[in-house]
Amino acid sequence: MRGAATWAAGLIALLAAHAATAQEVHGPVVVELFTSQGCSACPPADALLGELARREDVIALALHVDYWDYIGWQDTFAQPAFTARQHGYGHAAGSTVVYTPQMIVGGSDRVVGVRPMAVSDLVQLHRATPDPVSIAISADGDGFAVETQTLTAPPFARMVVQVVSYSPHNEVNIAHGERAGTVSQHFNVVTSWQVVGEWDGQAPMRFRVIPQQDDPHVVIVQQADHGPILAAARLD
Repeated sequence: MRGAATWAAGLIALLAAHAATAQEVHGPVVVELFTSQGCSACPPADALLGELARREDVIALALHVDYWDYIGWQDTFAQPAFTARQHGYGHAAGSTVVYTPQMIVGGSDRVVGVRPMAVSDLVQLHRATPDPVSIAISADGDGFAVETQTLTAPPFARMVVQVVSYSPHNEVNIAHGERAGTVSQHFNVVTSWQVVGEWDGQAPMRFRVIPQQDDPHVVIVQQADHGPILAAARLD
């Protein structure tokens, strides 16, 4: 009987471990590039983001800032909100200085300049860590039904649920400034970054997204105040 009890206990432990493993989610890693058409150092970073955009395990997003506009060329994709977002990341890291180009991996790791291996290593590191939140998406008439759910035990950090749309590829003829006479290539340019709402994680959050344009969309769950990105998923 003791052997049978030991075997049963082992089986229960094995099933529990399997259930825990089955619950793990390893979603795509969000890489945000803060860039500008007027920044002469940015084209290699734009090209690197284009390479990342081809990866299924990465959601690559280009956020164009406006603080380079004064040097002679106004970025056609820049939004003050993206500049504010970059400053928000800086404040979260205890810094008031921002750089272009700069990549933020997973909402927490910062890479200044063009450092492909550093970015690749960070993506691999984030991919190896299970997401603490799951995002379930299903087609729902003219839109999508979305449900977010926590996969860890409380207490939960305050979270922000966001929907982002982006334009996959754009060419821009630069007529003035440091890069006058060149053609600028841009990938996954963010066109809209909307906050659906805050979430405390106590119960699943459910909402619908009805795309207003043909651009691809993603859902991002992030710790509030520019904290780590906890989960991300493509809508379409």
